[in-house]
Amino acid sequence: DLREHYEREYEGEAQLGNSEAEEKRKFFFDSLVAETSLQEHLIDQLKMVDATGGQEKACEYLIGSLDENGFLSTALSEIGLLSGLPLRDLQDGLKILQSFEPIGIASVDLQDCLLKQMEARKWEASLAYRIVAEQFPLLVRRRVPELSRKLSQPTHAIHDALKQIAELDPSPGKRFSEDSNQAVAADAEVEKVGKEWVIHLNNDYIPRLRLNKTYKELITKGTLSSKEKEYVRNQMRAGKFLINSIEQRQNTIERITKKILEKQADFFQHGTSKLHPMTMAEVAEEIDVHETTVSRATANKYLRTPHGLFPFKFFFTPGYSGKHGDAVSNTSVKEIIGSIIEQEDSKKPLSDRAIVDILAGRDIKLARRTVAKYREELGIAPTNLRRQY
Repeated sequence: DLREHYEREYEGEAQLGNSEAEEKRKFFFDSLVAETSLQEHLIDQLKMVDATGGQEKACEYLIGSLDENGFLSTALSEIGLLSGLPLRDLQDGLKILQSFEPIGIASVDLQDCLLKQMEARKWEASLAYRIVAEQFPLLVRRRVPELSRKLSQPTHAIHDALKQIAELDPSPGKRFSEDSNQAVAADAEVEKVGKEWVIHLNNDYIPRLRLNKTYKELITKGTLSSKEKEYVRNQMRAGKFLINSIEQRQNTIERITKKILEKQADFFQHGTSKLHPMTMAEVAEEIDVHETTVSRATANKYLRTPHGLFPFKFFFTPGYSGKHGDAVSNTSVKEIIGSIIEQEDSKKPLSDRAIVDILAGRDIKLARRTVAKYREELGIAPTNLRRQY
């Protein structure tokens, strides 16, 4: 086909040393852009600084000593012993490094980092600066009444200062962390057409394979020896097996999707709050395959629904017995906990024990540590950090 034709043509050009083809190849690879690391970002700034050779070496060593937050938590004296670099060069290098972007880089700790950012914004005269500089332990624990009393300020002024502090970056190095976000495409989609739910498989990324007719013709012409015929037949069988395996994969995904649609009908109609417990073993038994087949078929696969794009594994979740004997999935329990906390009085936030009691009133029995675990997974702070004064 045309693709094979152009591939062969390009390979031929490359083998002949065609400079234009090599330029195209180089352009392609040069176009693959990688994220800039924190170290690269700082080294690029170091190249623009007028520094001595000793200061440059010190900066490079300090850059390599930063943690993932961008902090330099090791004392310069210790770094000097480890590196063999003069302490004076390390001190000068640190001053140079702390002048780089992002502001707060190479700070000793979080308090130092926040103060440097506030000084860069000329906030030294603000209440926010006083809180960070003088009452940092109370800030970390969000002790608003105590901050109000120690600084002789009304609670609303303390809240305003906390909002100002929240504008700062507590981890300036984190913005250069490797981006793990990936664009994913749905392997299947469930949508409602009229009154019926319909399943669509995504075949866009499935290779369309066929056996090359040339090999069939070689066997029928009779020009091959018996060993050659056997070899070609084995390769053709392997090719057929691969084609059948790909078709079988799509068929398995479709059957699994049908079972998910059947067992999670309430989810498709109403959303995650109606997700029911379901295991791979149940689905495997009903479609007459081994549980590991379901696991492999759904690994890194995604299903598009009216409520968003979800990994197939999302639908396989254990659960608890709910009110009236209904089964409630872990995901639904998390959503219930999130809803309970959303509706709480911010001046009297609910403790994990209080949430346990509320769930028990709905016939959902959980241990306090389980509620704490789900709350943390939802990214919700503990009681003392949610309290508003």
